Amino acid sequence: MERSNLSPNCMNAIPLLAATARPQKSSRLSRLAPWAAGLLAVLMIAGCSKPPEGGGSGGSAGTGAAGGTTGSGGAKKKVAFVSNGVASFWTIAAAGVKAAGEAVGVQTETLMPVEGISDQKRIIEDLLTRGIDGIAVSPIDAANQVELLNQAAKRTAVVTADSDAPGSNRALYIGMDNYSAGRMCGDLVREAMPKGGTVMLFIGRMEQDNAKRRRQGVIDAILGRPANPGNYDPPSGVIEGNGYKILGTLTDQFDRAKGKANAEDSLAKYPDLGCMVGLFAYNPPLMLEALAQANKLGKVKVVAFDEDDATLAGIQKGTVHGTVVQNPYMYGYKSVEVLAELAKGNKSVIPANQFIDIPARQIRKAEVDAFWADLKAKTGAK
Repeated sequence: MERSNLSPNCMNAIPLLAATARPQKSSRLSRLAPWAAGLLAVLMIAGCSKPPEGGGSGGSAGTGAAGGTTGSGGAKKKVAFVSNGVASFWTIAAAGVKAAGEAVGVQTETLMPVEGISDQKRIIEDLLTRGIDGIAVSPIDAANQVELLNQAAKRTAVVTADSDAPGSNRALYIGMDNYSAGRMCGDLVREAMPKGGTVMLFIGRMEQDNAKRRRQGVIDAILGRPANPGNYDPPSGVIEGNGYKILGTLTDQFDRAKGKANAEDSLAKYPDLGCMVGLFAYNPPLMLEALAQANKLGKVKVVAFDEDDATLAGIQKGTVHGTVVQNPYMYGYKSVEVLAELAKGNKSVIPANQFIDIPARQIRKAEVDAFWADLKAKTGAK
């Protein structure tokens, strides 16, 4: 069955039109009814003929510039970016999504699931029902979302960003090599504690492909192992080597209260804890809060991932040794660029290896001011 092109507001007005056109008991109203029905019909047609501007509900939206990618009848193509949760990291990505939409002339929206994998599934299914022209998604549990992504790929263009689902039929992955980025983070730990010591890792969840690879890269670099993305150390249990003792990996499933409690419990349980490593954007700020409350800021080394404001401020103050930053702005921007081309049927944008690499960077005190100024300029932050 062909989908109606009428907006929900127009669909809601149809019963009103029908009611106006029906014969009325009053002879005066009866004489007016045909005239009123005709006027209402004209207004409805005028109001419904223009395609809706902006993105859908539930996320940051940007509207593409005129003259861009269009579908049948001149309507702009619509693409969506679906994150794996709610975090400042994704707010930066949303700015890139909006900017790219304006540059290439497509309607965009950024949607952030609040309730985990079930919410992400609902969002994707809703986008497909609405006839979206392309979806970029950061899968929460790639191994268990292959069927969902494959079904989506049958109906629209699908790319992954930030975290991949290599077993699915997505067109390509946009992001960084998380194992290599994890090793960069592990190198920062060794810089912060050159003589060795105890380390605790904090991360949102282990189900994501990027989380597994990032964590393993950190561990391998700290322990001085040769690079091998195929390595895997279970999250439980102590891992020792090269003068370091990794006490464990604590997850919080994007629950901020749990994340802070993990940091507080670690400080209480291990009085000699040497370094705390936060591998998701919101982890380092929670660690800093726990350290401040325990009067241990500057006493326990902090190594971070991503570019939360609190993390960057910590680097400026010297309470954070450094962070490994991705480029979420470009994740969003490049996703929209690629989806716009795929919506036109241009598959030449897909590299042979199905991977668009946006490299990570290490940010220390020497680089933080320039990096933060550039980030604010891109996102419009003050």
